[in-house]
Amino acid sequence: MSTVWSQVVGQPDAVEVLTASAAVAASMVDGTFAGGPTSAVAHAWLFTGPPGSGRSVAAKAFAAALQCETGVGCGSCPGCRTTMAGTHADVHVVVPEGLSISVAEMRSLVQISARRPTGARWQVVIITDADRLTEGAANALLKAVEEPPERTVFLLAAPSDHPEDVPVTIRSRCRHLGLRTPSPPAIAEVLQSRDGIEPAMATWAASVCGGHVGRARRLATDEAARTRRDSVLRIPLNLRRLSDAFDCADDLVKAAEADANEVSGARDEAEKEALKTAMGHGGTGKGAASATRGSAAAIKELERRQKSRATRTQRDAIDLALVDLAGFYRDVLVVSSGSQATLTHPDRERDARQAAGTWTQESTLRRLEAVLACREAMELNVKPRIAIEAMLTALHYG
Repeated sequence: MSTVWSQVVGQPDAVEVLTASAAVAASMVDGTFAGGPTSAVAHAWLFTGPPGSGRSVAAKAFAAALQCETGVGCGSCPGCRTTMAGTHADVHVVVPEGLSISVAEMRSLVQISARRPTGARWQVVIITDADRLTEGAANALLKAVEEPPERTVFLLAAPSDHPEDVPVTIRSRCRHLGLRTPSPPAIAEVLQSRDGIEPAMATWAASVCGGHVGRARRLATDEAARTRRDSVLRIPLNLRRLSDAFDCADDLVKAAEADANEVSGARDEAEKEALKTAMGHGGTGKGAASATRGSAAAIKELERRQKSRATRTQRDAIDLALVDLAGFYRDVLVVSSGSQATLTHPDRERDARQAAGTWTQESTLRRLEAVLACREAMELNVKPRIAIEAMLTALHYG
């Protein structure tokens, strides 16, 4: 049977570090630790790496190993199974659905982290996308990281090659573990062994995903995702007239909105109905009317969170399209320079060569810079349609 570490793709060095630390943690729980003070197991970790490198997966695997009855992350004991399934009582995962992680959410989590673990092993807090912590949330977390409970471990993940996106006050109190981009063969192997994807599709998806394991799986299993990628990569050679820029911008924004609605639509309605039921909507007994009136504020707050989640989903979809575009212009530069470097989109080599024969290297570089400037504008909360129209106009003129 596979262990929890089989989920961590292409990270042998990181797995070695985490396995050794989990073994020390197990010896502390079992009372056999003889290597010094309990600080031998870091109370806070910071996992960094490029998007798709598996930061959150590595953090969850480490959490499972900490809860493992054997201390190695066997994958078969109740501690491993419940942690990987997201149901372990002592493992708490924060996945920001909106644009940021609020101070109220972090204060609630800090209170939970102060409790003794119910399973007599470790209380583990996983914060994915820790770069989204607001200043207030970071300050609330800092107090817990500075004075951690004896059996609590914080695992933070930030999507970057460097940890600077996380406040230095928190970063300095964490053990840093950097992950690298998995190789295409490693991604293809896990797609075949874990997801049962046939070899040709797995190899193709691994070659075009940019080292992003989740993206590779989606491309291999979702035809709509493949169609959206194709439509994005057709843009550079289809900007023949200025009007094409506005048409393509409209298509990009509408596709992102549709993606957000697909992800959030049914879930939003289910959440609202569940809240209404919990607050007494539809009841006929004494006090039902006042309960219904009193639930208005709770429903309004839920709608606010849902709107924030939809905005985040839409922007993530647009950013994915921008990353694909940047990869195409990078491929044009690779081809025009005569480099033998691996292409980001090897299945689009013919288009890249066609563009390289038409554009100068300087104009290609300007186009690449326009895409990167659009990503930066989106991070600064410029309205997506305006940012994308400005970018596509720049791409048209070169």
